[in-house]
Amino acid sequence: MSLTQPSIASLTPPCADVQEESLLHLGHERIDPFYYMRDKEDPRVLDYLRAENAYTAEVMSSMRATEEQIFEEIVSRIKEDDQSYPTLRRGYYYYARTEKGKQYPAYYRMAAEVFAASGATPTALEGGELLFDVNLLAEGAEAYIFAGYSVSPDNRLAAYLANTTGSYAEFDLRIRDLEQGTDLEFTLSGVSSLAWAEDSKTLYYTLIDETLRSTKAFAQRLTDAEPTLIYEEEDVRFSCSVSETKTREYIFLSTNSSTTSEEYYLTSDGEDRTPKLFLPREQDVRYSILSHRDKFYIYYKDKTNLNGMVYVTDKVRVGDRSTWQVFVPHREEVRLDGIGVYASYVALEERQDGLTQIRILSTEGEACGSIHFPEPVYTISLKGNDAYDATTIRYSYSSPNRPTSLYEYNMVDCESRLLKQQEVGGNFSPDDYTVERLWATAPDGVQVPMTLLYRKGLQRDGSAPALLYGYGSYGITLDAHFSVSVLSLVDRGFVYVQAQVRGGSDLGEQWYEDGKFLKKKNTFTDFIACAEQLIADGYTSPERLTAEGGSAGGLLIGAVANSRPDLFHAMIAAVPFVDVATTMLDESLPLTTGEYEEWGNPNDPEYFDYMLSYSPYDNIKAQHYPHLLVTGGLNDSQVLFHEPTKYVAKLRRLKTDNNLLLLRMNMDSGHGGATGRYDGIRDTAFEYAFLLLTLGRR
Repeated sequence: MSLTQPSIASLTPPCADVQEESLLHLGHERIDPFYYMRDKEDPRVLDYLRAENAYTAEVMSSMRATEEQIFEEIVSRIKEDDQSYPTLRRGYYYYARTEKGKQYPAYYRMAAEVFAASGATPTALEGGELLFDVNLLAEGAEAYIFAGYSVSPDNRLAAYLANTTGSYAEFDLRIRDLEQGTDLEFTLSGVSSLAWAEDSKTLYYTLIDETLRSTKAFAQRLTDAEPTLIYEEEDVRFSCSVSETKTREYIFLSTNSSTTSEEYYLTSDGEDRTPKLFLPREQDVRYSILSHRDKFYIYYKDKTNLNGMVYVTDKVRVGDRSTWQVFVPHREEVRLDGIGVYASYVALEERQDGLTQIRILSTEGEACGSIHFPEPVYTISLKGNDAYDATTIRYSYSSPNRPTSLYEYNMVDCESRLLKQQEVGGNFSPDDYTVERLWATAPDGVQVPMTLLYRKGLQRDGSAPALLYGYGSYGITLDAHFSVSVLSLVDRGFVYVQAQVRGGSDLGEQWYEDGKFLKKKNTFTDFIACAEQLIADGYTSPERLTAEGGSAGGLLIGAVANSRPDLFHAMIAAVPFVDVATTMLDESLPLTTGEYEEWGNPNDPEYFDYMLSYSPYDNIKAQHYPHLLVTGGLNDSQVLFHEPTKYVAKLRRLKTDNNLLLLRMNMDSGHGGATGRYDGIRDTAFEYAFLLLTLGRR
C-alpha cells in the first residue's frame, strides 16, 4: 500500500514563513531561508511548531487504537513493580524500586546489619530507608530528570543532580540530609560532576559555561559561603570533570577532548586545593589513571596504540615515563573498553570482532579467568564493584532474544552466579526468535556487521517488513541487547536489524577513525550497503524497508534519505543533527567547539567543504523522499530544536512526492524525549504506529 497525504482526508501540512538570509563563510555564500527558526521566542516559530504538532496528531489519529495496543503490549512485558539488586557501599545496601503506574523510581538503602537480621532476600527487600522518591520530586513538572546521587563518606548526606527542563546537559545540585530527610540550603546550577572529600564536609564539583562546556572546577566546604576555584580549562575543545577513587585516597580531576586528555589529582582529605598534574596533555593521546594503594595503573591510547593498553607505575615518580611498565600490551585485534582495579585483581572489559568479553588478571599480570558466551551475538557489560578489597565483580549479559541477566563473578574461584534476571511478561519465550549475524560489503570492500532479530519461520522472499537501526558516531558501540519494545514490531513480522557501521568502535578503534572527519561518508555508505544486503538476501524489499536513527544517528538518516531514498519506504529521524555546517560554524552554540575533533573544524576550508557536502539540511533536493517522521525537543541542549524544525520546513518546500512528512516536537523536554517511563513507552508506541501506518498495517 502506498500511502500519500491526500489519502489522509486531504489534510494540508503547515507552511513555514520564508525569510532569505545570506550566510558568508570562507568565500562561500549560502542562502538559508529558515535561519530565523533558531529563535524559540519568535511567535512565528512557536506557531509553526504548534501547527506541525497539530497536523501530526491529526494524521496519526487513525492509528490511536494501534498505538494504544502497542503501548499495552510493551507495558505487559515489563515488571512494573520491581526492585534493583542491592549494592553494598560503606555499610549500606542501596537499591531502587519501581511501582505500577508511577513514572519514576524511588531510591532506598538498608544498613547491612538490618539486612542481615531481617532474613530478607536481596531481590525482595521490605521497607528500607527512603532516600529519594523521584515521583514526589517531579510533581507538577512536565519534564523531570533525576541524574543520580552521591552519598558522603559518613553516610549522612547525599548530593543529587536534577532538572525540570529535560536537558541532559544542565543540572542543579542539591544536598539532602539523610537523617532528617530534608534538603540543605545549598543549591548550585549548572553542575556537571561532583566528588565528596573524605571529611564529608567538602565537595569538589565542575560547572558549565554558556556553551554547556564544563570549564571550571571548584572545592567548597559546605559551611563556606564561597567556593575556591581550583582549575579552569581555557581550550575550547576540552571539558573537565571530577571523580572519587576506590582507594579513597584521591580526587581525580580530568580534562578531555574527543582525542586528548590530561589528568590531575588531589588528596581527598578535604584540605587540598592544588591539583597535581599527572602527565601533560599531548595531542591525540588519551590516558586515565586507576588507583591501587601501592601503584597507579594507566589506560593509554595514542595514534599507534588505537585500541588502548595499560601501564603500571609506582606512586613516587608518577610523571616519569621511564618508570612505566607495560601491564596489558596493545593488540590490533582487541579494543580495551573498560578497567576495574582492586586490591588483588584487575578486571578488563575487551572487545574483539564486535563482541565483548571480561578477562581477570592478578595485580601482577597473571591470568586469573575470563567470561564469554558461545552465542553468535551478545553483550556483556562490566559492572564492577565499589569496594577496593572486593574479590567479586558484577556483570550484565543479554542478547536480542535473551533478557538482561545480572551475574556476580568470583575472581578467586572463577565462578559466576546469577543474581537477577529481567522478567518478561506477555508470554515471551526466547525460543520463538532467531538471532543472526550478517555481513554487508561496503563500496570500498570493507565487511560491515549487522545483528538481526526475527520470529522463527520467516520466509526470505522479500515480503517481510524490516527496521534498520544505525548510529555510527563518537566511537559509540551499537551492542545487540534485549529490548521489550522491539518485540512489538518483530511479533508483527518485522525483521529488526542493528547495523554496526563505521564511526562507532564496534570493531575496534580504527572502525571509529574510519567514520569521522574526512571519512564520515563511510558511515552512510556502510548503512546503505546493509540495506542493500538485506534486500538482496530476501529479508525485506525497498517497499517494506524502514530505518531509524537518533541524534548523530539522525544525521545518518538524513544523509541516506538524500542519497538513496529509493531503498527505503519510511524513516524516523529522532532529534536529528541535520544542520551540520551552520551549527559547526557557530561557536556560541552549546557543545559546538568540542565537536571539532569529531566532524572537523569548519574554519579549515577542507573540512568545511566536506561537511557541507553531506550535511542533510544543505543537500535536500527536489526529489521523492520516503515517508518521514522527525522528532525534536524544545529544550534540547545537544541538538537544538531548530535543526529538526528547519529540516522539515525545507523538505516541505522542496520534496516532490506526496509521502508523509511529520514533525513531532516535544514542547516540554529535551534530547531524550519524555522523561517518565510510561511517557517514554508512549513515544516508542507512536513511532511504531507511524511505521505501521505507512505500511498499511495495524
